[in-house]
Amino acid sequence: TSRHTRLGILNNPASKIKEDNTAIARAILTAFLTQNSSNLRGFLSKLTKEETAKSLAAGTKIIKFLMPGMNGDTFEKKYNTLGLDIIKKHQMFCQEVLKLLPGQMAVMSNGR
Repeated sequence: TSRHTRLGILNNPASKIKEDNTAIARAILTAFLTQNSSNLRGFLSKLTKEETAKSLAAGTKIIKFLMPGMNGDTFEKKYNTLGLDIIKKHQMFCQEVLKLLPGQMAVMSNGR
């Protein structure tokens, strides 16, 4: 959140939701829950890079991608306890309320 904008993320995965294929989604949700907006912006930029996805798939721990100034302990505790249920709820909302197909992307906007 800033004076001018708000940003939120809803996950609408196309594949079956498992721990090994939701590392980035869980990291994004965890960052939104535990970090301030100045640290969040750089971390989200890092997570959207293809090299990050490849590195995570190769076994690199998500904690290695934290930005300077981020509270690593708080992030790690939340990341390790964040279940898959929240991503499943996001998926259900996207598909049943927003009528998106699995994996389909959309931008939602509302005034502040």
